Amino acid sequence: MALSSAIERAFTILECFGKNQKPLRLADVVDDLGLPKQTVHRLIKQLEGMDLLERDIQPEKFRLGTRMRTLGIASIVSQNQTAFTRAILEDLKNRFEETVNVGVLDNGEVLYIDRVECHWPLRVQLSPGSKVKVHCTAIGKLLLAHLPEPQFAVTLRNLTLEKYTQNTIVDVVALEAECKKIRAQGYSENIGEDLQGLVALAVPVYGEGGKVIAGIAVHAPEARTSLKTMHFHLGALTDAAARLGAALTAGNS
Repeated sequence: MALSSAIERAFTILECFGKNQKPLRLADVVDDLGLPKQTVHRLIKQLEGMDLLERDIQPEKFRLGTRMRTLGIASIVSQNQTAFTRAILEDLKNRFEETVNVGVLDNGEVLYIDRVECHWPLRVQLSPGSKVKVHCTAIGKLLLAHLPEPQFAVTLRNLTLEKYTQNTIVDVVALEAECKKIRAQGYSENIGEDLQGLVALAVPVYGEGGKVIAGIAVHAPEARTSLKTMHFHLGALTDAAARLGAALTAGNS
């Protein structure tokens, strides 16, 4: 069937990028796969439109897109729900006595790929697979800040900076400055930016080559704990992110 053939060819193109592990030109894909140039061009444009491929900073080159990386991380996590990886999150939950989650960027939003809820009745309940906004969450701002150029500029420009509380950042220049601050200090904070009275702290999860592949965050009602208290455990949060990154990287090798 023509549809099956198109799907198969599109998947083969994605495999080509994964196999080469570097940005490729249209001609590189044509030479590697032996497919007609017109067919490859059409499929690459379609895959780009679906965020499965994206343009690289190098002229005329493409690389695997945000959505493809999200699928990869989600696949690794689903295959590695071992006692070890779950213990990392459980340990953090017990240390903070608050909810801990892991998320990745997915088409301009944050996708929670794993989450361990605290035992308190007063909490924000979201399940793995839920999505939250980028510009007003600690984990969202963290992941945005660590996007490579030009993806950072494109994503920033396309965000809808909707106001949820008086603390929500709704100015592009201010959000860009916040991202610069996050990159410099190595962590991200949320002080009632999406929900009044909610505080959160997030740190990056690094994969191969020092690339940020996810974020890990803890959040709680300010009435129960403060951001200052969370910062006492910043080292533990960073250590957990390092162990999680090592586990996910090992699961992908």
